[in-house]
Amino acid sequence: MDVQLSQIDGSEVKSDRNSALDALIDFYNAFNRADLVGLKAIWVEGEAPSMDNPVGCIRRGWKSIEDGYSTLFSGVAKVHVAFHDFTSQGGSDWHLFVGRERGKCETPAGSIDLAIRTTRCFVVAAGSWRLLHHHGSIDDPAMLREYQRMVLGETNRTTGS
Repeated sequence: MDVQLSQIDGSEVKSDRNSALDALIDFYNAFNRADLVGLKAIWVEGEAPSMDNPVGCIRRGWKSIEDGYSTLFSGVAKVHVAFHDFTSQGGSDWHLFVGRERGKCETPAGSIDLAIRTTRCFVVAAGSWRLLHHHGSIDDPAMLREYQRMVLGETNRTTGS
């Protein structure tokens, strides 16, 4: 796959060739619009998919992954990210994207810039490219704590706020 994009946030023009890159664009389009129906169309169905991210712990199966997205999308935090600095490799029925996300998490009380290491593994399932696994990590402990507080609504245990 010849990836020519330096950043993907879901606003890119797709090739319309049912490619793994098109599926990645569809993912970011749905995520950044908080579109749960769109995300369901991207993920592999059933118990096979898995996700490990900064606010969702390890989730296995679409239902658990959907619950994580529902928690994010129904809260006060609004998250928008773009995938960049990535590699792309794959075969006829699998594709791996490894890179970084940068973006912003905003609430009425404030915002933080995000820097997340990200891996997405797509496979061909039901005749199209579907997301099988996602892993995201935030290296900065202070950023991770603040992001979790903003998304999950946890109070700061030291200040009580």
